[in-house]
Amino acid sequence: MANVSSEQLRKAIGELFIIGFNGLELSDDTSAFISQAGVGGVVLFANNYENPAQVTELINSIQECRSELPLWISVDHEGGRVQRFKKGFTRIPDAETIGKKNSPKLTFDLAEMMAKELKAVGVNVNFNPVADIMTNPKNPVIGNRAYGTNEEDVTKMTTAMIRGHLVAGVQPCVKHFPGHGDTSLDSHFALPKVDTSATVLHDRELKPFLKGFKSRCNMVMTAHIMVPALDPEFPATLSKKIIQDLLRKKMRFTRIVISDDLEMKAITDHFGAADAPRLALQAGCDLLIYRTEAAARAAYESLVKANESGKLSNDVILQAQARSHALKKEFLMPYKPAAMTELTTIVGTPANEELVKKILE
Repeated sequence: MANVSSEQLRKAIGELFIIGFNGLELSDDTSAFISQAGVGGVVLFANNYENPAQVTELINSIQECRSELPLWISVDHEGGRVQRFKKGFTRIPDAETIGKKNSPKLTFDLAEMMAKELKAVGVNVNFNPVADIMTNPKNPVIGNRAYGTNEEDVTKMTTAMIRGHLVAGVQPCVKHFPGHGDTSLDSHFALPKVDTSATVLHDRELKPFLKGFKSRCNMVMTAHIMVPALDPEFPATLSKKIIQDLLRKKMRFTRIVISDDLEMKAITDHFGAADAPRLALQAGCDLLIYRTEAAARAAYESLVKANESGKLSNDVILQAQARSHALKKEFLMPYKPAAMTELTTIVGTPANEELVKKILE
């Protein structure tokens, strides 16, 4: 890699963060951090949302902090219990309900409609679809977020969801690699373990992801789960064996790998908040999610220190930055702010409600 200044490296580190923040408006402190650190993107939650007009204004103000390239504006918009934007938006059924309809055509139409609503307010990344197969009925975190209990059904719905999003101009992010369906703990609070054999994982869990990549999905989110058959030492998010050997080499995925939220206890309780972001990047993650600004700032500083002390190489940082920049140039340029005038004709329309009714019938 070419010689780069410490200022360029700090900006490159900033690009690797997708951060959450509090409130319905962007504070001066948050906007200063985004622009000074060169933060790559934000993730929006229910506490950032009041109605479509407010969130459009918020997103446009976030994009004013950009330097040359727009920010990733992301949200968890799956449907069912995981839908951050509710009032004014079309309410989406959960994945189990969508899967039971068993119609890739309707799922594609639904995905396209969801993505159009998101794009209208300025969102460009949806952390959806869930490609996990509900193989463990006692799973507390996936449950009705899965499209089904077998590989074939989940693959059909996952690929239809991906294609619908892409047609409408929003990047889908398939999750939670390499499959969170066969767990009995919630990684928000503990470190789940999947005791499935490597053979079964390849024949079952990995297939919806592989087909998703073939459907041109450019983003995949890792799971904070131990999979001893693949790596007895590290959870997927921090595992070179899972991200570099399996995902990159064997499955030939060349695009963006995103960590699940690094503030979850599966990571912080076992690997430490200071070391986790470095371990995730060294394992092969390109973008790191932090749901709170305070934790994002601390992680950013810890990465700057790790780089300055030689613990984190320039190459790892610059390769991840290059992947994010390449996809931004391809899909987010030329940048246009979201237009308030279009909201009422796209978001929460009677036609959108009719489409949802077809799935619920």
